[in-house]
Amino acid sequence: MGTRIELQNTENIILCDLRVLCGESFLIMKKSTPNSGCWLAADWPAPVNIHAGTTLRSGGVSLPPYASLNLGDHVGDNPAAVAENRRRLNLPTEPVWLRQTHSTQIIDAARCAPNQNEADGSYTTQPQVICSVLSADCLPILICDRTGATVAAVHAGWRGLATGIIEQAIATLPASPNDLLVWLGPAIGPDAYEVGDEVRETFIAHTPAAKTAFAAQQGKWRMDIYQLARQRLQALGITAIYGGNHCTFTEKQYFYSYRRDGLTGRMASLIWLE
Repeated sequence: MGTRIELQNTENIILCDLRVLCGESFLIMKKSTPNSGCWLAADWPAPVNIHAGTTLRSGGVSLPPYASLNLGDHVGDNPAAVAENRRRLNLPTEPVWLRQTHSTQIIDAARCAPNQNEADGSYTTQPQVICSVLSADCLPILICDRTGATVAAVHAGWRGLATGIIEQAIATLPASPNDLLVWLGPAIGPDAYEVGDEVRETFIAHTPAAKTAFAAQQGKWRMDIYQLARQRLQALGITAIYGGNHCTFTEKQYFYSYRRDGLTGRMASLIWLE
């Protein structure tokens, strides 16, 4: 068993287990998923009937460069390995997997097949329907309402963020924005996300305050995707925003990163109602 510790959080005290994954120490929150050793649980005060988090890259069977818990079936990995990795999650039902295209399409997960759904987000009000998005630098956003009646998972790369994936997701949900909680899952951090002038100008044209999310560096810009997401959420009246404190690019032992490695696997961010 891991060593039991307490971490002081701005909201409350969170009980954790200190576990060893692939030779590295990592904190996995006690309230997690059925197979908690593979997960980073969402750190937010969600209702007790909501399960949410992002998978880590350890604990699977995929070989390099996908080692080891790759959940993406579109990246060139052995399909049998991906299927086994998904089985190892030990989830109550098969997630509704999406074919993500950096769009603003949000679908009702309860009305979809488990596979081949072209969208970049899903939501549900039905128990045991698992909303999921895959990522390896893009921002996964998990959403619930304060009563534990609605959940959603959103995939936000810079294109989707700029064209309104967050706004579309919030408009689709059967809940008022001020009743929502949002967790920003692991994405590429502001010290590693380099973009050009056109990306910066796209965001500033929509929201002039977005300029604070960019820092100049050798003719390029370092972009804070977490800050941009928070700005969009706050503009919609959402203030209960959590997470946004990991970097997939620099935390190689825990997360996949397309920008770092090119050919690589995908984590899954999942949320469902019990």
